[in-house]
Parts: sequence; C-alpha cells; structure tokens
Amino acid sequence: MLSSIGPQHSAPKSHSKFSSGPERRTHPLVWCAAIICTILTLAVIIAGIVTFIGYLVIHPRVPYISVTNAHLDRIQIDYAGVLEIQVTVVIRAQNGNEKAHASFSDSGYTLSLNGEDVAQLVAPPFEVSKNSSVDFNYVVQSSPIPLGPEIAEDVEIALKRDLITFDLKGSARVRWRVGRLGSVRFLCRLNCQLHFHPLNGTYIPSSCTSKAK
Repeated sequence: MLSSIGPQHSAPKSHSKFSSGPERRTHPLVWCAAIICTILTLAVIIAGIVTFIGYLVIHPRVPYISVTNAHLDRIQIDYAGVLEIQVTVVIRAQNGNEKAHASFSDSGYTLSLNGEDVAQLVAPPFEVSKNSSVDFNYVVQSSPIPLGPEIAEDVEIALKRDLITFDLKGSARVRWRVGRLGSVRFLCRLNCQLHFHPLNGTYIPSSCTSKAK
C-alpha cells in the first residue's frame, strides 16, 4: 500500500499574555517594620497572659471605705434659726488583699443637712495591713450655722418627726501593689445618706460604702 505523506505544519507557538519583567525585591525597611510589629504583638500577648495568670494566682481585691456606725450626739436649733450639732461617724477602711498592704491618702468627707455643709471629716495618709481594716472615729462639732427660714422650718419638722437625714459625700485615694504586676491606684467614693432619730441620737443602719455592688 502506498501512503502519501503530506506537508507537516508545526503548531504556532502560543505567546503568554503576561510578560514577566524584572523581579522586584522587598525593601529592607518593610521587613524591619514587619519584624518589629510581630515582636510587639507577641510582647502584648505574653504580657496579657502573664497578667491574667497573675490575677488568678493573687486574686487582688479593691480596698474600700464604708460607714459602720454613727451617732447624733447633739442637735439644737434656736428661735433665730441657728443650728448647732455634734455627730460621731465611724468610717472603716478595709483591705481584703491577703498579700498586699494598702495606702490611703487625701481622705475627706463633707456632712451636710438640706444642702447646708455642717462638718468636714478629714484624715491624714495611713496604711492598712494585708487582710485587715482601720476604723476612724470622727467626732465633729459644728460652729453655729445660721439657716434660712425654709431650711430651719424643715429641720424643726424633722425634729418633731424624730427622723433627720444627713448627706455624706467624699472620697479617699488608695494604692496597693499587686505582686510583681505593679501598683494599682483607685479612688474610693462615698455618696450616701445617714439617718438618725434625734430624740436619742441613734443611727438607722443603711448601706454606705464605696464597695462595688
């Protein structure tokens, strides 16, 4: 059998649509920035882990202040509306940390009646040992306070009802050390009312504390 062989045509070479130019190299500054960012990210993660573990081990507690007792020693208002009082307030500074002392400073509180300031309660800086407390027995006597007619009338009504209410506002700064994690600072605030029976001066207990509820 004879076979005829025709002319052979080679397939045309395909050309790539994309031509590759000279390869670009990443600038060294970009690599340095990427390495620094990576190191900082790892440092933040490690610091967070260490802080969390330290919190679980030490279990720090925020110190707080609270009113534990009080007594209205004397209250008197004359016909001219001049008020005189003497009151005892016991404020406790509590440190529930088992491994850290607490330092209190800038302790100051204002006792007021119907918006009229009647006494200032202050204390010098002091320390509270670990897992301990310190009580401050404030005995304050006001100087004669002239009241306006409306406030004087409100006070007289309260005396007749045998129920009078004082406002107590103030704060103390506290600092304590949380192991090797460093020092922590916090502002303890008091903002509450103190209720008394004027006839015998007894204090009606109520919640008055800076402790978070």
